[in-house]
Amino acid sequence: MTAFGKLIRTTAFRLTLVYLLLFALFAASLLGYFAWNTRRMITEQITETVNSELSELTDQYSRAGLRGLVSAIEARALRPGANLYLITTSQGQGVAGNIASLAPGIMDHPGWAETFYTRLDETDTKSHYALVRVEQLPGGFRLLIGRDLEERRRLFGIVAKAAQWSLLIVVVLGLCGGVFVARRVLHRIDAMTGTTQRIMAGDLSERLPVGRSGDELDRLAENLNAMLERIEALMVGLKEVSDNIAHDLKTPLTRLRNRAEEALAKAGNETEYRAALERTIDESDGLIRTFNALLMIARAESGQARDNMIDFDAAEVAQGIQELYEPLAEDKGLSLEVKTEAASIHGNRELISQALANLVENAIKYGQPVAVAAESDLPDKNTADRAPDILIEAQREGDNVHLSVTDHGPGIPEADRARAVERFVRLEASRTQPGSGLGLSLASAVATLHGGDLRLADSQPGLRVTLVIPSRGVEQKSV
Repeated sequence: MTAFGKLIRTTAFRLTLVYLLLFALFAASLLGYFAWNTRRMITEQITETVNSELSELTDQYSRAGLRGLVSAIEARALRPGANLYLITTSQGQGVAGNIASLAPGIMDHPGWAETFYTRLDETDTKSHYALVRVEQLPGGFRLLIGRDLEERRRLFGIVAKAAQWSLLIVVVLGLCGGVFVARRVLHRIDAMTGTTQRIMAGDLSERLPVGRSGDELDRLAENLNAMLERIEALMVGLKEVSDNIAHDLKTPLTRLRNRAEEALAKAGNETEYRAALERTIDESDGLIRTFNALLMIARAESGQARDNMIDFDAAEVAQGIQELYEPLAEDKGLSLEVKTEAASIHGNRELISQALANLVENAIKYGQPVAVAAESDLPDKNTADRAPDILIEAQREGDNVHLSVTDHGPGIPEADRARAVERFVRLEASRTQPGSGLGLSLASAVATLHGGDLRLADSQPGLRVTLVIPSRGVEQKSV
């Protein structure tokens, strides 16, 4: 397709043509109304003048008779101007006036009429056009008074010519403007098309150009760039997950195979076989938990879980998690308490509960205070006035609900907090504990699904992890 063909097929050019047509019709209608109104005003002025003269001349005929009327008409006919006068007998013979000829039958019908005529004082036989009024006088005489319409014709011609030039200028300027706008839009669209082609070729780091005008194309480019950033982040995450699965799951799978091979080679009785099978089952359960966590993260990041969003009380979730994990915390010598207030939330209860459970599990695993570890063998220690080792909180702050878990362990250094929420990331302090490094990743994905975020802060000492969830849900929040 040629450049001109692409130009005239653009939406901007077609819209310009539509607007040009509408504007031309509006301008033509306006000029037509102006011409018609001007014609009407001139006609009204002529009729007023003719009626006034007719009244004067009929009064003259009533006072002085035919001789006085003829004298008045002859005097007026000598004046320069466009006025017309004629007196005829009942047989149509001219008595006085400045008209040489009229269209046939004009004098036979009293009233207003537009007619062609020729003047007595003109050497040529050129016809003119006039608006006349015929009045029948007593005695059978007929009186015609009129005015030439050349002035009205010239004025109407001026308006018509102005309308023609105006429409021509509008069309030319409109087409030039349409070409300019279409070329400008086409240039921006071509730039976007080139960028999208490079993106489709595999370069996800490309972004659509955004101008400074802030128009609809800039807003579209900004939204598409945000979508591209999200897609790039998902693709990078997918690559990282694939790499992490290949590296982090290879070790437990290898260990699982080695244990099975060792059991076949060394186990000599049923007890040893049973112990080997139990270790294999434990290792398999760990792998299943890892894959389940990955599936839950994938559900959260893909948005599939939005179909199961309901209204529920976040305080009930926090209390349920506290009841579930309190025995486990006590086995570790930790106190687990909950502090809640009524906080209605719209979201996926299963995912939010799982995310909060992951935070509590992390606090139990990694958040044990040094003092508890050193003095756990002192049974007479009074802990009544001591703050809980792990605190679960659910409270409303503005339009958000905060679900937080606070411990008093070693915490996470500020420099490592951004990396800690990535998949399969385990910091040095946690490598001695069992786990897959997916707990914070799942919590972060759940927060993002609901339009919120996951915040890690220092509890001095320890770590405070907070799920910030909009109380109205991500769909209603975006309205």
